[in-house]
Amino acid sequence: MTMDKSAQQELLDTAWASIHFGLHQHKSLPVTSAKAGALNQSGASFITLQKHHQLRGCMGSLEAYRSLLEDVADNAYSAAFRDPRFAPLTAAELDQLDLQISVLSKPVPMQFVDEVDLLNQLQPGLDGIVFESGEHRSTFLPQVWERLTTPRQFMAQLKQKAGLSADYWAPQVRIKRYHVEKFR
Repeated sequence: MTMDKSAQQELLDTAWASIHFGLHQHKSLPVTSAKAGALNQSGASFITLQKHHQLRGCMGSLEAYRSLLEDVADNAYSAAFRDPRFAPLTAAELDQLDLQISVLSKPVPMQFVDEVDLLNQLQPGLDGIVFESGEHRSTFLPQVWERLTTPRQFMAQLKQKAGLSADYWAPQVRIKRYHVEKFR
């Protein structure tokens, strides 16, 4: 889905409103489907918060199961107040935040014969990846390629994020690829 500037702005406004609402109400902003036509379609998003160019929170949905507007509102609240890597956001931090929305395409399973084949298929800078093996699961947005620039680095860190060793490989490894439309 390619969104026009007004739809992007409405999502950004909703994300910020949900964070402000969450500071006082301790829950995400309730949104109704009547608020915006195109944004009522099912959609999956990630909200990334940065403070002084450092990650401050990132939460999202890999699969679309509610309207994009609802997904953005809930994920913005979650990035600010529920990311287990950070303390809940404070009002004093608001003016120091940068917020980015990533709207995800549907994840598509990749076909590969081994890890070398997989690494050769990855598209640095474009692919977001979902890694699964047994009960281990993790994802990196395409933006992570900015700091993990080679497919080998990217996959090693993704495996570690899933709680496995960097050199882990098994026949049951499943990989899905997705792309994002991002804006701030």
